[in-house]
Amino acid sequence: MKILGLLFAVGGWLIPIFGLALTGSAALRLVICLVGIGMCLVGILGFLNPAYVKDAVWKK
Repeated sequence: MKILGLLFAVGGWLIPIFGLALTGSAALRLVICLVGIGMCLVGILGFLNPAYVKDAVWKK
């Protein structure tokens, strides 16, 4: 789960970077950036956070 979350977070960061080179339209760049932000949030909040909370210090 940690690796999957890391891949989602890095992939969500890379999508807007490559999206800048793909299009010149401001509206399409905005959509691509929002998709990247959503993907980062899914990776961090959906995969990474539960993986670390499962082994949290306060649960021992």
